[in-house]
Amino acid sequence: MAPNHVSKVAIVGAGGSVGKYITEELVKAGKHQLTALTRPNSTNKIPTGVDIKHVDYEDPSTLVEALKGIEVLIITMAVTAPPDTQKKLIEAAAAANVNFVLYNSWGLAVEYTDLGKDTYIGPAQYAAREAIEKLGKSAWIGVTCGFWYEFSLGGSGLRYGFDFLSKSVTLYDEGTVPMNTSTWPQCGRAVAKLLALPLQSDNGGPCLNDFKNKSVFISSFKVSQTDMLESVERVTGEKWEVKYQPVKERYAEGVKELQSGNRDGFTKLLYSRAFYPNGGGDYEKDFGLHNDVLGLPVEDLDEATGAAVAMAKNDIADGRYGHY
Repeated sequence: MAPNHVSKVAIVGAGGSVGKYITEELVKAGKHQLTALTRPNSTNKIPTGVDIKHVDYEDPSTLVEALKGIEVLIITMAVTAPPDTQKKLIEAAAAANVNFVLYNSWGLAVEYTDLGKDTYIGPAQYAAREAIEKLGKSAWIGVTCGFWYEFSLGGSGLRYGFDFLSKSVTLYDEGTVPMNTSTWPQCGRAVAKLLALPLQSDNGGPCLNDFKNKSVFISSFKVSQTDMLESVERVTGEKWEVKYQPVKERYAEGVKELQSGNRDGFTKLLYSRAFYPNGGGDYEKDFGLHNDVLGLPVEDLDEATGAAVAMAKNDIADGRYGHY
């Protein structure tokens, strides 16, 4: 009888922002043989218990060789990665007969086509899905998790509007539009739980094949900027200065800045567009969540806010705040 679970998994970006947490959770679960694909000159630290294979993206044969026998490929890459990198990985996965590709999604629900178009992130995701389907060897799975909570709250005022240097927040419109957002650890748990599902279900329960060419929708919290502000003030014990800006004005500013060559404009337009009323940031209301299917824990908002505050303080001390 053929095995009913996947066992061999490869990940790109194992030492990166979300990849680190995915890798740690897969190692902790102990259900898979995990391989990290990395460039020979990479400085990212790979967790213990992971096999490392060096690849050369200019030599596709190294990718194919590294993926032979792999059943699931997980792709996590920064937006600054060369645009053809994912395409090369998808083609190599098909050549190596990889069954599933968790392509580089990790964010907004591009099922909302206007949101995908307005934020400029949709075309790359649609292209990845189309390429995987056209090659016909793998199935894609997207992971929709919203913006990463601690990164978006504690990393820069351009994201959720919180400036930890001035202790001020810019609320978009009235700051009451809710959106789904996920912590890095929740993203890691979601992938580990997903890949632990059986391929086929004998009792009507969830199985991995249910998610072929579909998205998994997860979330840590559904919160507004006002909810975040109340949490920040509870955690820090400080009152913050509150400013307001029309969300569509902020989006237009971001577009103009990006067109002028200022990359901060992309961050501004990306986040503000997700806070449009009924603009797609709250994907739970239309698509539901797979948290219960995957057995994900209910998280504590103030605990996650505390992690964001600590990140902001460390970045300020290191002179890195707002620079990534």
